[in-house]
Amino acid sequence: MTVRVDGMHLSAGQVADAAGGPVDVVISEAALERVRRSHDQATRIGSQRPVYGRSTGVGANRDVLIEPSVAAAQALLTSHATSAGRPRSRDRVRAMLLIRLNQLCAGGAGVSPQVVTALARLICDDALPVIREHTGVGTGDLSALAAAALAVQDHSRSYQSEPVLLGPDDALPFLSSNAAALADATLGLSRLTRATRGVLAAAALSFAVLNGNLEAFSVPVERVTPMPGARATCHAMRRLVGSSVISAPRIQDPYGLRALPQCHGVLIDALTMLRDTVDAYLNAPAENPVILADGGFAHHGGFHAAYLAVAADMVRNAAVQSGQLTLHRLTYLSDPRHTELASFLGDGTPGASGVMLVEYVAAGALGDLRAAAGPAAVQSISLSRGSEDTASFASLAARQLLVTADSYDLLAAAELLAAVRANRMRGVTHPGLLGEVLAACAALSDDLGDRELTADLDTARALLARLAEFVDLQV
Repeated sequence: MTVRVDGMHLSAGQVADAAGGPVDVVISEAALERVRRSHDQATRIGSQRPVYGRSTGVGANRDVLIEPSVAAAQALLTSHATSAGRPRSRDRVRAMLLIRLNQLCAGGAGVSPQVVTALARLICDDALPVIREHTGVGTGDLSALAAAALAVQDHSRSYQSEPVLLGPDDALPFLSSNAAALADATLGLSRLTRATRGVLAAAALSFAVLNGNLEAFSVPVERVTPMPGARATCHAMRRLVGSSVISAPRIQDPYGLRALPQCHGVLIDALTMLRDTVDAYLNAPAENPVILADGGFAHHGGFHAAYLAVAADMVRNAAVQSGQLTLHRLTYLSDPRHTELASFLGDGTPGASGVMLVEYVAAGALGDLRAAAGPAAVQSISLSRGSEDTASFASLAARQLLVTADSYDLLAAAELLAAVRANRMRGVTHPGLLGEVLAACAALSDDLGDRELTADLDTARALLARLAEFVDLQV
């Protein structure tokens, strides 16, 4: 995959698509010119006044004047590469590097152009560094980016005689970003956005076999909850279910069916906010101090990623609202009082367990979903002898999004497995779009006998991406 990097137009969707790699990056000439001009401004300003991290120490050492040198820059990089935890997956690292490259191309770092082109070469050659789990507290992913900077230097030795060494204009600016947290947020955003569509396909199958009351998704309800996500959910469910439900036996359905627009809609809206936040950060000159190509200069607190932390917290909390309804629907599907089918959708053998343990697995996933929803943005900490007395913990908030995506996928897969089984047992043929959704699930086994359903859950998880294509969320 080829990605054109210009520091202005990179999107979360592009990053997620490229993260699987390998990826070729092409830096626009306009971006390189912006980098050159920012570097020239950094040289000029650095000769006139103290600049944090160039002619001073960092953290509590910010008042200590130092002589700018390559040696000091290298010491900063090696000390800040300290990290711990298991290595991150290659897709997370690749996404981080691409994001950092685009941010540098926004032209606010003051780094030398050769550093930017060397980072691009690292990405193109897929020479990914080892990045460990614990890298920051939402005020810059210092450890991750220091390791990346050292990798850029080391890799340059493989293709040129004189290696690229980050000097005083390069070292701190390279570190000054939340690119690792943004990478996690981007990947979590991509997976959850896809899952919000797949879960509606599963919910529609459940709704049809449970003979739900379509009034819950009618046009008047779009006025009752006039939020974009709720309206989109109503529209999608009407389109999916169509005429598959002719008459409803209940005046009001249980909440797992009736409250879907409200509980799923809030997740859709939270994801929209997160996407807008991530897209803005991907193209922002994130560095402190910022040294713009037009001469703009400021020491600032833009590295404090409160916007990202709050947006990620919202998504994780909203995923619980949607996910718990998924478990409720799975419970309805297991109950003959709702389906008029065999208990736990078994094969009719007395005492058959059917999908009983699927519900247990889903309940465990909901527990993980709830645990991951613990707010990160309310945390804070004082570091560096008290000179850095607050933190956003965006890194934690974004990392937990990946846990949320895993748990939410598993919940959706559990419902899909049971919903497909119930529809097949009912022996109905759905008209229109819902019939296509059910047909797309042909890979799920029709064996109703008691057996291990682990592989079936894996199949259902794989199907969610395909089913997402049937769902039109007009947000």
